[in-house]
Amino acid sequence: MGKKNDRKQNALGYLFLSPALILLVIFLLIPIGMMFYYAFTDYYLLTPDARQFVGLDNFKKLMSDPIFKQSIWNTAKFVVWIIPAQLGVALGMALIVNKQRKGNIFFKVAFFAPVVMSLVVISILWLYLLNPNEGLINALLNKIGIASMPFLKSPKQAMYTIVFVSAWQGAGYQMLLLLGGMQNIPKDVYEAAELDGFTKFQQFRYITMPLLKPTAIFVLLTTLISAFKLIVQPMVMTQGGPMNSTMTMVYYIYQTGFTDRLVGYSSSIALIFTTMIGLITIAQRKITKEDE
Repeated sequence: MGKKNDRKQNALGYLFLSPALILLVIFLLIPIGMMFYYAFTDYYLLTPDARQFVGLDNFKKLMSDPIFKQSIWNTAKFVVWIIPAQLGVALGMALIVNKQRKGNIFFKVAFFAPVVMSLVVISILWLYLLNPNEGLINALLNKIGIASMPFLKSPKQAMYTIVFVSAWQGAGYQMLLLLGGMQNIPKDVYEAAELDGFTKFQQFRYITMPLLKPTAIFVLLTTLISAFKLIVQPMVMTQGGPMNSTMTMVYYIYQTGFTDRLVGYSSSIALIFTTMIGLITIAQRKITKEDE
């Protein structure tokens, strides 16, 4: 009877899991398999029946593709800058709303509001605010005697501008995670530290940060993986320009696959990108395991 009941329970469990498993196969495993296959073909979207196996030709072409190399550099630059910018802002906001004071609800809503807004809407909003000629940001700069900045029109400033917009938009989510970690720290630890004469900065350094480490690592790794998938902001705000200075790997995959219709070539880029994310995920699991 026991084994029969176990079988029934297992069957019931698989029955409840089946919708999710079916969706996983359709929208994840099958596309990944198709990507692997197409990466070694010359598949052109308008002539799907004429595709042929070309081996490593797509990857050899990538090695001499200046836009592909630029996209890797741009993606790396964005990741390197967005991590300290976004996490620094998130930590600051979490410290502000962690204190019991009037107006905390207002600040929580204000800090989190950009997260629930569409990235497309936010990108269009900042596109108008950063307009070199009529934008509000330059108007404010002119008021205090600073000359207008080109922002998104400058190859040197465009990526840093997108970093700023992305940090402003996404920091509210990391703030909530860090705030949850802070509020799980026992209050009596801070009370004991105050009795021992710890200053507020010493409490933050020797109590808050060490006890916040597991949450901070999780936030860091999720932000890192999310940063590699940057596409909406450069697509809406700069179209990868000026001079490919904001062309990221994901945007280049989209452009070659859907704009240029070079499905085989874009699949080879996607395969390299997937490999990079896989290595980051392995590193994430290793770091998390060591932390535990």
